[in-house]
Amino acid sequence: MAARKAAARPAAAGRALVPVSSSNDVVLRRADAESVASAMQTAKALQTSTGSAWSLNRKQIEAEAELIVHLARPANIPWLDRDHSILAFNERVFDWAQREDVPVLERLRYLGIVSSNLDEFFEVRVADHLEAARDGVEDDEFSVESYAGISAKAHALVQRQYELYNSRLLPALAEHGIQIFSHGKRNMGQRRWVKEYFDREIRPLLTPVALDPAHPFPQVANKSLNFIVRLDGEDAFGNRNEVAIVKVPRVLPRFVRLPDSLAGGKGKIGVVSLSSMIRAHLHEIFPGRTVVEFSQFRVTRHSDLAVTEGEVQNLRTALRKGLQHRHFGKATRLEVSKSCSESTVNLLLAQFDLPVQALYRVEGPVNLVRLSQVIDLVNDERPHLLFPRWIPQWPRSLKNSENLFARIRQKDVVIHQPFESFDAVVEFLRQAVKDPDVLAIKQTVYRTGPDSVMMELLREAVRKGKEVTAVVELKARFDEENNINWAETLESIGVQVVYGIVGLKTHGKMLLVTRREARGLKRYGHLSTGNYNPRTAKLYTDISYLTASEVLTAEMDAVFSLLASQAPLPKLQRLQVAPFTLQNSLMQHIGEAQRAAQAGKPARIVAKMNALTDWRLAEAVYVAAQEGVQVDLIVRAACVLPAVNSTPKGGAIRIRSIVGRFLEHTRVFFFQAGEEEHLYLSSADWMNRNMARRVELAWPVTDATLRQRIMDECLVAYLMDDQDAWVLLENGTYRRLEGDTVGASAQQMLAHYFSTAPTVKARPRSSSTRELTQAARNRKRR
Repeated sequence: MAARKAAARPAAAGRALVPVSSSNDVVLRRADAESVASAMQTAKALQTSTGSAWSLNRKQIEAEAELIVHLARPANIPWLDRDHSILAFNERVFDWAQREDVPVLERLRYLGIVSSNLDEFFEVRVADHLEAARDGVEDDEFSVESYAGISAKAHALVQRQYELYNSRLLPALAEHGIQIFSHGKRNMGQRRWVKEYFDREIRPLLTPVALDPAHPFPQVANKSLNFIVRLDGEDAFGNRNEVAIVKVPRVLPRFVRLPDSLAGGKGKIGVVSLSSMIRAHLHEIFPGRTVVEFSQFRVTRHSDLAVTEGEVQNLRTALRKGLQHRHFGKATRLEVSKSCSESTVNLLLAQFDLPVQALYRVEGPVNLVRLSQVIDLVNDERPHLLFPRWIPQWPRSLKNSENLFARIRQKDVVIHQPFESFDAVVEFLRQAVKDPDVLAIKQTVYRTGPDSVMMELLREAVRKGKEVTAVVELKARFDEENNINWAETLESIGVQVVYGIVGLKTHGKMLLVTRREARGLKRYGHLSTGNYNPRTAKLYTDISYLTASEVLTAEMDAVFSLLASQAPLPKLQRLQVAPFTLQNSLMQHIGEAQRAAQAGKPARIVAKMNALTDWRLAEAVYVAAQEGVQVDLIVRAACVLPAVNSTPKGGAIRIRSIVGRFLEHTRVFFFQAGEEEHLYLSSADWMNRNMARRVELAWPVTDATLRQRIMDECLVAYLMDDQDAWVLLENGTYRRLEGDTVGASAQQMLAHYFSTAPTVKARPRSSSTRELTQAARNRKRR
């Protein structure tokens, strides 16, 4: 956060800000001429001494990080605000909770997803705005105005959430025989059961703290459930301390199911919330005192871990210590019951040093994320209130039980998750572990989950005597603890565990197997746009790519050497690697499309990603469109680039977001410049952090059949979607399409296709461009 904060203030005289871009026109915001000159001199000196714009010592890393936040947005382009764009994405997710055609338990789930996303927004994105507002900063990216703007938008979204929950979702659940009973709606039998449950399961775990000079306000953990209580009367020592805090342990379930006999009738399901049970029995926790007022409350805290890697001896130990403090960072949001009095609110705001804009009054549970527990309590008996279960299909290009090494030697394999099963990737690793001819396995680990079959397979590989290397990214946000635990577990049995490059996150996903064969050692590789996580592989759309290409697998091995030993990368033919070549490669392709358009040749850019917030790439795309390039972008979440219906030279920027049952996660980039076409898969979004602060991978797809398949499934289908698609308008707002053209959802089409269709045969290369052009024309007619 300190680095971002620096962007809101003038740069210190003579402070070095080191360019990470190869561009000569880097702009530094709020820096005087002397500072800029110093920055450029430092940059040249560092590059001369290291031979690279990227270096590994602490001084250089800190200087490079400083520059990233000082890079100014290029002028004369009507950029969209990143944080407003994130909130707009959550409004699109919220739309699924409102849709009457979505099963009611799934609507409840989407409501919780929005709340979970907002939690992360306040944990990661809000602190800089809040701090700038406190300091009275004006006319800057983080300022009084920026904080007011995101606060107003967040308040409006939260209000809509609770209105939907109370006025539509609770009645809809009741119509299906599911009722969440508040204390006021519980009958005598239900109240007796709740009383017994409270005394047996809850009361022994509660330790109220009455505030006085010897008992200060207790530490309240991030996102924990708490009660503030105002009391009348005297305590055991005759003191009239009137305020008490009750912290609710996380171990307690937030919702409990009533016995069927007390549910209100045959076939009905009754549920009670933990907060309602505590509210009903607060007076029992304070014997001899009168409870005058109470409110549940919840504090969200800034939770982005910051560790200066160059100053620690052991990154794993430093991160584990940092995790202990994450729950008690600076407060960024306060949620209370709607009925909470002004005096109590003011006490809490003062305690957590928050302005009134950070206060959110809610009518219902302060944590809607926990409504997922209601779904878990009832889904077995109400399956019709959920989406029909989707079972990923075994990849069509693979046969069950076949030798995957023999199959991959013949031709590269594409697996489109979750329509096709990630189990095939697990099977690839399993066969490698069991094969006595496999000598070595190398894998990156980013988000693999607490219970990972792939990590267990790596452990088994070590026991079988294979050389195993795991590049574990300890700094994967909110997965640090899982990854630390896996690092320690793997290391303890002999896996060579490394943590990548100081100052950079390893976000690229790759698995490399080296096998002894008749003609010598042979490498087999797996690259992916997503994580090695079997659970999320059923929920996220991603592309897995299996290959035995000698060139590609050799370059993967070179990247592993870079991560393990910081060996310089050789000149690569196929892999593009951030922060070294990826951004410049993308810039080159955008430039080629621009020059083709200027020459009157066909010029197209079609790209699918999660977010687009990198100013350099965004500016290049905008300029290319001004010169006549046709641009179609499928950006799920944050996007700073504006839509442009038409430019004077015939270009356009069309932007859409797909929000469906599955989380869109594939990154696919297509470039056309005259007769030249290039298609890439990647682990990277078009964000500054992906281009400059992470190790990312992008690789070309050259096989005609696989190219056509990826373009059809990942680009054309999504450009034709008019059920789950939202188009960005020129005024910066999104409009949902509702069957405007073909009346189809890309995800539904793909799910149907993979469950019924035969293998796709290759079509002529030029057909890909015709399909994309027709999809663009369909969109233009809307």
